[in-house]
Amino acid sequence: MKQKISLKLIFFFGLFWIYSLLCFAQEDMKFIKSPAFKTYQRPPAVFVHDKHNEKAELYDCSICHHVYENGKVVEGAMSVGQSCSDCHKVKKSTADMTPLMEAYHKQCITCHKKREKGPLACGECHVKK
Repeated sequence: MKQKISLKLIFFFGLFWIYSLLCFAQEDMKFIKSPAFKTYQRPPAVFVHDKHNEKAELYDCSICHHVYENGKVVEGAMSVGQSCSDCHKVKKSTADMTPLMEAYHKQCITCHKKREKGPLACGECHVKK
């Protein structure tokens, strides 16, 4: 009996460790930049992942790394470790899929407006050097 509990605890902590690694895998991210875009109209958006999330008190990865099925968010599911362009294509590919650039803008601007904090104008995120 004790051996079964020990194995379950080891398994649980192993899963927790892997999950933690995935959640913090983007700590070196400094820009929102996708190879899906061949050319840029503006510089990539400045975005220091961990600093942003700490300041915004965002601890639920699924807020940004969402998963949709049949046009609805799947609660508790996350797309951590995937590129946004894995689902969102540069050009609209299906009737219910938001194009990549629109998805980025919609995700960020909607949250900034809702919280009444954060940049809203193009040049505030897409900073020219």
